[in-house]
Amino acid sequence: MIAGPFLDRNWMGQNPNYETSKIIMLGLPFDGTVSYRPGSRFAPEQIRLASWGLEEYSPVFDKELQDVNFHDVGDLEFPLGNTYKSLELIRQNVEDIYNDGKKVFGIGGEHLVTLPEIQAISKYVDNLALIHFDAHTDLREEYLGEEMSHSTVIRHISDIIGANNIKQIGIRSGMKEEWEFMKKHNTLCHKYSDIDELKSKNVFVTVDLDCLDPSIMSGTGTPEAGGTTFKELNDWFKYLKDFNIIGADVVELAPDYDSSGVSTAVATKVIRELLMAM
Repeated sequence: MIAGPFLDRNWMGQNPNYETSKIIMLGLPFDGTVSYRPGSRFAPEQIRLASWGLEEYSPVFDKELQDVNFHDVGDLEFPLGNTYKSLELIRQNVEDIYNDGKKVFGIGGEHLVTLPEIQAISKYVDNLALIHFDAHTDLREEYLGEEMSHSTVIRHISDIIGANNIKQIGIRSGMKEEWEFMKKHNTLCHKYSDIDELKSKNVFVTVDLDCLDPSIMSGTGTPEAGGTTFKELNDWFKYLKDFNIIGADVVELAPDYDSSGVSTAVATKVIRELLMAM
């Protein structure tokens, strides 16, 4: 019998026991509706490997990863080419997580994976709200005739929880109709106090990594100039630590577009810091 030790392919600092953990990290390697540059399906695996380059301690939150008490269950396996079946697999597994009294932390994958997460969570959690970090509005009703798209995900979610329960941060791209939707429902936020009305809600936080400027995050499917810095994003996380975060995800890293690996390293640290806020 060989003794090892062997490399751990799970996220650094996880609790290896599902039953005693509070947060379940779930890999969602799906990019079946990407409209520009595919490849976010490869993100969860690369993020896990890159996590071992991080420290377990966050000086910003003064916490260790072990204090978060999360368990990494690995990646779901999706049937290639079948969007609806893939989304249903996500919904079923997230339902299982909340049925067990735990929270999900999804790692995409493209942004459409957030929809089945919200569908599942809404069955277990009342008074649900969404805080959405992104470069893009994602409020289209359809994209090239397809209603299920990463460009429509927030619009679909608004049908579940109500547009009045959605706040969007970092948005700088979208169709005129989408900007009008944001103005009508007052979803676009520029300062911390803009989200204070959600403090009484159960909040899901979704982070599309293209909210960060391409100078920081070039490895994404739809880079958009004029984005936030890492510090600005992390300052939002620090503010959110006083909210009741009942779930989160980080999506849209496409690691192969940044051969330096910097985008993957940044994504990994975004995940660590958001875990700390939960």
